[in-house]
Amino acid sequence: MAPSADNDEVERTPDGHHIVVAGRKWRATDPLIPESFRAELVAELMRARRLVGSQGDAARPMVHDAKTALGERGEPWWEPSTDDGRRDRLAATIRTLLRHRNGTTICPSDAARVVGGASWRDLVPVTREVAHALVQQDVVVVQQKGVTVDVREARGPVRIAPGPGLQR
Repeated sequence: MAPSADNDEVERTPDGHHIVVAGRKWRATDPLIPESFRAELVAELMRARRLVGSQGDAARPMVHDAKTALGERGEPWWEPSTDDGRRDRLAATIRTLLRHRNGTTICPSDAARVVGGASWRDLVPVTREVAHALVQQDVVVVQQKGVTVDVREARGPVRIAPGPGLQR
């Protein structure tokens, strides 16, 4: 299985876009992810990989989400992203953080910080749109002061909670 945690002991390609393990190149984790979020995403990736052993293919979408959130799958993090690529990574990040936090909520800015780098604030409205799409799939519930709300109508801070369709 491909490693995901980048550390100083791993050989990197000169451009830093890949790590080399046992002669194989693997896409490196996006270095712009804040360390606290990277640690959560890596921990969830490791949990999902362990689940593949017990649940088989049913757990593979969780591995895919974590690797996408980390920037190891999907559009390359070092290239300009498309709207669809950004939305895919935001959705994967929301699902992965919610799985990792096991029943607690996340702020839309958490996912935006993972995907957006220094311009994460620009991604908060898009993150709210992605959350709405995930509500339509029963994957998440959007709340304000503990009450379920329509994120398109809500003004002010909201929280994203796991919905009944979130695979755990």
